[in-house]
Amino acid sequence: MREPIKINLPKLGESIVSATVVQWFKNIGDKVDLDEPLLEVSTDKINSEIPSPEAGILQAILVQPNQEVQVGETLAILSGIGAVESAAIASCGFAPNSEGIELKTQVTPPACPATGMEDFLSPSVMRLLQERGLKLEEIDRIPRTGQGGRLTKKDVEDYLPPVKSLALPQRDDTERVKMSSLRKAIADNMVRSFYEAPHASLVTEVDVTRLVKLIQDQKSSFLQKQGAKLSITAFAARAMARALHAFPLLNASLEGDTIVMKKFVNLGIAVSVEQGVMVPVIRSCQRLSLSDIARQIAEMAEKARTNRLEVNETREGTITMTNFGMTGTMIGIPIIRFPEVAIVGLGAISKKVVALPDDSIAIRSMMWISLTFDHRVLDGLYGCGFLGELKKLLEENISLD
Repeated sequence: MREPIKINLPKLGESIVSATVVQWFKNIGDKVDLDEPLLEVSTDKINSEIPSPEAGILQAILVQPNQEVQVGETLAILSGIGAVESAAIASCGFAPNSEGIELKTQVTPPACPATGMEDFLSPSVMRLLQERGLKLEEIDRIPRTGQGGRLTKKDVEDYLPPVKSLALPQRDDTERVKMSSLRKAIADNMVRSFYEAPHASLVTEVDVTRLVKLIQDQKSSFLQKQGAKLSITAFAARAMARALHAFPLLNASLEGDTIVMKKFVNLGIAVSVEQGVMVPVIRSCQRLSLSDIARQIAEMAEKARTNRLEVNETREGTITMTNFGMTGTMIGIPIIRFPEVAIVGLGAISKKVVALPDDSIAIRSMMWISLTFDHRVLDGLYGCGFLGELKKLLEENISLD
């Protein structure tokens, strides 16, 4: 028989060093085809399927759902099979397996010493060994009482000390909910960013009356012509890309004592999903037209909400925008998305009585915009300049071109 095959966690990205198991698609003893998905893992807010590198029988599962594993760590053991071995062992009623996984069968086979029957372990025995933390190399120490010298579940239970329950009584008025892998990834990133980067925030108020009227007048024809919704988010994304040309320190990252300013704007757009927030990236946003930006926002948001985002569609962001105004929230101070150095937050649009430059009074549509930045990279005056430019673009440059 061929040697067992170790299924290791592959490197899923340049900066990824670990992942969390979401679910297994196969059970111990199942037949697995080449490139067939074995399990799903979550890393950096993206779920990925891990395919099998070879065909065989799933012999052992070494990690469980919600368990975090490092890149290169073994996830499972697969038994490789050949045609001759498959035919010979199948005649005895067992699946071919170098470590001995017995498949469920209604046939009670006679002794078959040529297959090494005493080395076969049933799926229930394998699961028990994994649950109790017993390594495969310790199996030989356990006395065997099964037919043909096989190890039974009772053999394992008799060999190991009983498990003592460590569960503590819980109050009836509390509920304990384990973090999802997505929520944990978000939490880890936020903690790292918050404690590594000294956050500072600025807020400005923008008159978007003309912009709101343009959207209302053009939204139907724009949707029909461009196939995407015309929104404040699209205008803000275009304005950010243009403002960053004059204030490049905000479109940067910090590597040690070196500020790396990017000449391209890869704009992350925060999208609310069931268990948290995902941030797809619009690449080279500074080169795109308003219609291109609107289409990409719609496409990325749909992918995020239906769990179809590819890993590379969330990579290499240079600055992020979040629109919590969609929920009616007036203002918020978001946390920077590591390793970026700035994030812009859009608040809800509300009608207010405003004094105009000529001292007249009018009802205007107003929106708060916040900027949170890494104070190691830039100072407040620089951030004020960026917000002033962003405000000017949103109030004055409102064409569809």
